[in-house]
Amino acid sequence: PRIDRFAAASANFANATAGTPVCCPFRATLMTGQAPLTHGVMVNDVGITSDAVPLAECYNLAGYHTAYIGKWHIDGHGRQAFVPPKRRLGFQFWRGFECSHDYNHSFYYADTPERLLWEGYDAEAQTACAIDYLHQRPQDRPFALFLSWGPPHEPYHTAPERFRAKYRPEDVVLRPNVPEAVADSAREQLAGYYAHIEALDECFGRLLDELDALGLARDTVVVFASDHGDLLGCQGEWKKQKPWEESVRIPFLVRWPGGGIRPGSRIERVLDSIDIMPTLLGICDVPIPCTVQGTDASPLLRGEDVPELDGALLACHFPFHQWNPSLGGREYRGVRTERHTYCRTLDGPWLLYDNQADPYQMENLANRPETAALQAELEALLDRKLARIGDEFLPGREYARRRGVKLNERGDVPTYPDRGPTD
Repeated sequence: PRIDRFAAASANFANATAGTPVCCPFRATLMTGQAPLTHGVMVNDVGITSDAVPLAECYNLAGYHTAYIGKWHIDGHGRQAFVPPKRRLGFQFWRGFECSHDYNHSFYYADTPERLLWEGYDAEAQTACAIDYLHQRPQDRPFALFLSWGPPHEPYHTAPERFRAKYRPEDVVLRPNVPEAVADSAREQLAGYYAHIEALDECFGRLLDELDALGLARDTVVVFASDHGDLLGCQGEWKKQKPWEESVRIPFLVRWPGGGIRPGSRIERVLDSIDIMPTLLGICDVPIPCTVQGTDASPLLRGEDVPELDGALLACHFPFHQWNPSLGGREYRGVRTERHTYCRTLDGPWLLYDNQADPYQMENLANRPETAALQAELEALLDRKLARIGDEFLPGREYARRRGVKLNERGDVPTYPDRGPTD
């Protein structure tokens, strides 16, 4: 209910898309405004290699105090590792950790390598930390606070019991693109997924209430977003990395009561993950560095058009872990426009959907005579987007070689002792 009320007071980028729908590539793109092949994070658990001017540093230079709380997952030094100040990309206040999905026994670090523990369900503790920051921040400067919750990422059944008790698998209504063969598993997982979401809804509401209590709500830009979706049985598939809607579509809601944003407005232009950094800077009138490859979408919030936002570039550079090639994973490149999704693999055209006529993507229109002209148009758009960032669309192993990622015996990227088997 709190997220719904927030959405009603916000501008909704209804076609916001995670171009590379997996944790680390998205997060590195968020912080750099660059494509994965530019910043170097094309898979999980590797670090940024480009000379990007990071997002927090841009805010610092503009006089902001910057803070980060929660999951980081772009350090590349192991999931349990301490992230020292020099690797925090400019964030000044820090209560973060690289990666953990043990939401009830979650750790973090502050300014020293001493490992600290979030008390209870970590999203609740992180929200309390964010509220403390609002009270303790420097009062003479604007602030940029990033609160990064882990849920509703799996494991799905670890939300507090009072939320889990509300959702029974037998009551879950599935999307029509969930095959009957996986329907029971999907209902079971979704029951826990929804419990996590309601827990976060309460956390988000607490944060919004505190902004009101402190008199900050009118002049504070609040953005609600995610790094990827989750298929949860749709198309008979699970998790992310894949180009279907449930994986690539993300929320992107922007509220700014004092900034002239029309409450409840819907923006159809496609916002790609590479556009988020320049958009956040543009909203705050902070200079955008020349290292950024994305487009500032903030004029859309003022009712102006940004024609350059003609679609998101979808990319899986190296399928890994739960989508390793041995499990059916494949490299792909594609585009998601306001209406269509088109993808090709190294073998040729793969998927084409009309997302308005077929919102659940149940009819693949690729390689049909009647859609040949449309497919050619989307192929040309894809070629232009690849050329713009210098993406040659090579086999994933070649990118891994160039990046220096040593593959294991399965031809997969390395794993860490602290990673669960389905991560």
